[in-house]
Amino acid sequence: MMDEIQKRLLEEVADLHEVPEGAYNIRANGKSAARNTTANIDIESKEDGSGITIRIKEGTKNESVHIPVVLSQSGLKEVVYNDFYIGEDCDVTIVAGCGIDNCGVQDSEHDGIHRFYVGKNAKVKYVEKHYGSGEGSGKRILNPGTEVYQQEGSVVEMEMVQIKGVDSTKRDTYAELAAGAKLLVRERLMTHGDQTAISNYEVKLDGEQSHADVVSRSVAKDSSYQKFDAKIIGNAACSGHTECDAIIMGNARILAVPQLEANDLDAALIHEAAIGKIAGEQIVKLMTLGLTEQEAEEQIINGFLK
Repeated sequence: MMDEIQKRLLEEVADLHEVPEGAYNIRANGKSAARNTTANIDIESKEDGSGITIRIKEGTKNESVHIPVVLSQSGLKEVVYNDFYIGEDCDVTIVAGCGIDNCGVQDSEHDGIHRFYVGKNAKVKYVEKHYGSGEGSGKRILNPGTEVYQQEGSVVEMEMVQIKGVDSTKRDTYAELAAGAKLLVRERLMTHGDQTAISNYEVKLDGEQSHADVVSRSVAKDSSYQKFDAKIIGNAACSGHTECDAIIMGNARILAVPQLEANDLDAALIHEAAIGKIAGEQIVKLMTLGLTEQEAEEQIINGFLK
């Protein structure tokens, strides 16, 4: 049984108000709390207890698997390795994410390493949300690692969201794309206080007509620090685009690092970056509609991060 704090965390990171349909594996305070498999999606624990293996049968359509993690025990630190094997011609949604509620003085940390092996012409939507809460002085630390290996013609859409309460995060994402494969990443991030967030992306476009589009939208408040480091490597006739669009507030700092490496004459690679503050006229316009200055700022930020 899960307590009320853990249920609230599940709502935040996986939009779960009840047991989901389809396959799922829910991890709470370092242990498996609930699991279900289907005819097409199998979930097995690794023999060494370090994570799970998810196998999705070839041709599986319109199915989902939820694998959220919640931590409500102060001082708990864990590293989990989850491997996904997605068969050819699949069309599935994978919902992950981690929520930490720390009311103690010790740091709580979850490092989730996810490896995706995507079959030919398969389509995967991957949603990963991170959330932190709790009044304790102990930190809420999340260090996700993602590896993606895409076969010919596959499509992977990744939605990475971290909006509230995570004190420190380091996100490492690595991908290799075969011919005709496509990777679409949408990162949404907000930091405040003394929080730090580092996002590292390395994408290798190895096949003809492969394509990657990595876009980050972020807001840095107070004295927080963000770094966005994206590297796209074109090893064939391919196309790649990376973009960092950020709002800076207070005494925050933001660093955007573009890296493009073309190893083929027909590799077309683009990087864009824009960092700036909220325009004063935007706030004034909203205040004329009856909003306070703080409400106007929140309205602009919410719209920016959608």
